[in-house]
Amino acid sequence: MSRASHTGRSVAHVDGVWFDDARDATIGVLDHGLLYGDGVFEGIRFYGPEPFALDAHLRRLRASARALVLDVPWSDEELGALCRETARRTGLQDGYIRLVVTRGMGALGVSPASCERPSLILIGAPLALYPAQALEQGVDVVTSSLRRAASDALPPQVKSLNYLTNVLASIEARRQGAHEALLLDAEGRVAECTADNLFVVHDGVARTPPATDGALRGITRDHVVGLLDAAGVPVIEASLVLADVWTADEAFMTGTGAEVVAIRSVDGRPFPAAPGPLTRRAQELFAASVRAG
Repeated sequence: MSRASHTGRSVAHVDGVWFDDARDATIGVLDHGLLYGDGVFEGIRFYGPEPFALDAHLRRLRASARALVLDVPWSDEELGALCRETARRTGLQDGYIRLVVTRGMGALGVSPASCERPSLILIGAPLALYPAQALEQGVDVVTSSLRRAASDALPPQVKSLNYLTNVLASIEARRQGAHEALLLDAEGRVAECTADNLFVVHDGVARTPPATDGALRGITRDHVVGLLDAAGVPVIEASLVLADVWTADEAFMTGTGAEVVAIRSVDGRPFPAAPGPLTRRAQELFAASVRAG
């Protein structure tokens, strides 16, 4: 599997201005994205010069913005060109782009009526979410005590800047010595991990929770589902409870940053194999699709 190199640099673009070091980039303190989490984002991988699944990411960005009644005045062509330029400026052959649209500057107060125009931010950087050993042997996951918000409260299908549940669940996992946390919905169904979708394998069949159970419909998730389906591996979108995870033959996560990562254990219960044979197959198929893309 490809992994982001650290030989490049982190760069940023904020409302038309480029920064050769992302740490030098700034936004106004009255930006509603900062004050209220009022904005949307996409995390996009690039392999070579081309952002991966860019069209799908831009579609999801616009859908999230539409849900928040947030104007995105830039065309797909303009955003695509900026993503490619961000990747180029990092000097990386394998890296990560964070594309952010905020409500922009406005007065204090939750009403966005004073925000005259949105702000556009891009960050390009190396990315390594887990230690090398964890990538080889699988990551340890614990179930968070927090719950994914209901779909009529803060829909997970909207990639807004409000990720506080994910942040707190990640802190909880680290304090328990785990790499990742598993989030359930209010009914106790498995939703997703803090930044990744979940797959479990029983008797050669991969199962993944539907978006209706509090999971973001991940772009990497759908890509892997398509790859497995084309390879003749049965994949089912179905509701899961914790017992389905604890008793699985193997499990893995998918995400823009993670790509395809094996899970070694959940709540102290190790899987018989990590990575298991179907997980390795998914990793191989994903890596091949990236090289071909």
